[in-house]
Amino acid sequence: MVQLRSIIIAADNSGAKTLSVIHIFGGSHKKFGRIGDVVNAVVKSAVPHGQVKDGEIVKVVIVRTRKEVRRMDGSYIRFSDNAGVVIDNAKDKNVKGTRIFGPIAREVRDAGFMKIASMAVEVV
Repeated sequence: MVQLRSIIIAADNSGAKTLSVIHIFGGSHKKFGRIGDVVNAVVKSAVPHGQVKDGEIVKVVIVRTRKEVRRMDGSYIRFSDNAGVVIDNAKDKNVKGTRIFGPIAREVRDAGFMKIASMAVEVV
């Protein structure tokens, strides 16, 4: 669960290191972003020769959250960090990077981001 001004790390090799959430898509009164949601974020720090630069506004899919998520079978899933993957736009759902680092929640695949799920090393 992330909210405005939450700092998340980039889980891909698009060039971004840390991102700050500035908007959560899904309605004007949506306060929290959960796994599989698309948010707008500002790149706070980036590598020098990456695809994205410092201060750039990008769209990000949330792939890991520290707040636990309840699944339909009654189990809970929780990660050690808040992480997201930079995409080009919400309609095409294409990833800007070529690799995904760390585990990805199954809810990302259920949200329709099949390319992220296929590039991930582990889908939990």
